[in-house]
Amino acid sequence: MGSIFANKVVVIALLFASIWASTTMANRDWHPRHGSWRHHANKTQVVPNKIVVGGSEHWRFNFSYMNWAFQHGPFYQNDILVFKYDPPIGNDSHPHSVYQLPDLRSFINCDFSNAKKLANATQGAGEGFELVLGKWQPYYFACGESNGFHCNVGLMKFFVTPMLRASRT
Repeated sequence: MGSIFANKVVVIALLFASIWASTTMANRDWHPRHGSWRHHANKTQVVPNKIVVGGSEHWRFNFSYMNWAFQHGPFYQNDILVFKYDPPIGNDSHPHSVYQLPDLRSFINCDFSNAKKLANATQGAGEGFELVLGKWQPYYFACGESNGFHCNVGLMKFFVTPMLRASRT
């Protein structure tokens, strides 16, 4: 029981660190001495990053996606997450899916009752399922297969809060 509580505390701490970092980076052009924002003309088009979730491990059971997200951040608004996973083959395989959970409580408890299914068991095949981080908000992702077992026990969950991109001059 203590281990589950400790994991929840770590998740909450990482969430607040992520939000703090994205807010800090989003406001880095504020100058209190001048009391105003620096505005830059955007002379170059910034191309979003395309990021394969889990890297070479892809979207699979028993891989810590929380650690992966923390180590491979920051993520930026309009970056593209690619979920790649093998489709089920026969009765012995374990399918995966991608859900977006509505809030931190649902994320921590792997509660899929109000979650939105983004990709089914076959959509991760080939080039994978792509999702654009289009808004500046926390995104909570999890595998909803086996009644949340993959989320609870298999570590198949993570969240990101994309940062706003700084303009290039």
